[in-house]
Amino acid sequence: MLDMASLYDKDADTQADDLLLDAYSRAVTNVVDRVGPSVVRVESIARGVKKLGVGSAVIVASDGLVLTNSHVVSGAKRMRLTFADGAAAEALVLGDDPDTDLALIRTELPPGSRAAKLGDSKLLKRGQVVIAFGNPLGFESTVTTGVVSSLGRSLRSRNGRLIEDVIQTDAALNPGSSGGPLVATNGEVVGINTAMIYGAQGICFAVASNTALLVIGEIIRHGRIRRAYVGIVAQTVALPGRLAREFGAGSHAVRIGGLVANGPAAQAGLREGDILLSLGNSPITGIDDLFRSLGSERIGCETPISLLREGKLHQSSVRAVERLPSD
Repeated sequence: MLDMASLYDKDADTQADDLLLDAYSRAVTNVVDRVGPSVVRVESIARGVKKLGVGSAVIVASDGLVLTNSHVVSGAKRMRLTFADGAAAEALVLGDDPDTDLALIRTELPPGSRAAKLGDSKLLKRGQVVIAFGNPLGFESTVTTGVVSSLGRSLRSRNGRLIEDVIQTDAALNPGSSGGPLVATNGEVVGINTAMIYGAQGICFAVASNTALLVIGEIIRHGRIRRAYVGIVAQTVALPGRLAREFGAGSHAVRIGGLVANGPAAQAGLREGDILLSLGNSPITGIDDLFRSLGSERIGCETPISLLREGKLHQSSVRAVERLPSD
């Protein structure tokens, strides 16, 4: 006699697949339950007029610190937040850093609000499952999933500088997702969603959580991100092979095209036309290397410089100052 029940029995491979899917679903839903209440909708307020929805953000401290993108804040001083339970509150922008596309704001949290934990983004691996939260296109409390596609990417910020250590993911992002958290399956925030490539499928980016931790610390201590400034107008140039070999330099360097009057470089005796090969112990093979080398640790410090002047190697030094927003 035909055993009808056997027709509905699943083979071992199918049962294993179901178990994996169930485990994946449980991991995602657990993260949604844990982090979802920490995700907020962000609107900018200009001269008392509320703009339409701008983006997303995530609560990162129980005292009301909320992290989002700089381009979401867009220079505003005050924001309006809508929390997962529908409550709303105004928030003050504590610091805005276009160089990393991050901004920190503070608000009074409604009762029962939950802060998400910022994890260590250096522990991420390619292929690791991640969950993106946001409010894309007006659809609030949206969740998408994907994997870490690549690590250590560089992404050009809106003011032209490179954002380092960017996470590439295929978790879908849309306008309005900016500023929302990218979360690992352990429930820790590993990135802040920042950009997508229009016309591409599954190529999205997030600023690493370790970068966010540095930015938060600087804003809390100083109200801004401190970076060094030497007062030059510079451009990336190719080095002739002979010079590169003779002086052990790379194929490219930075040429000084102009100096700010009485700036650190001018005071140090640098000249227009000088070609910078290194700053401190860091080789300078382009503008991005120069920007990367001018961190807060250089402020007020005498830093050695190697440069070419009229085809000859010169050693000099410069004492950088803090770069002001207008510099």
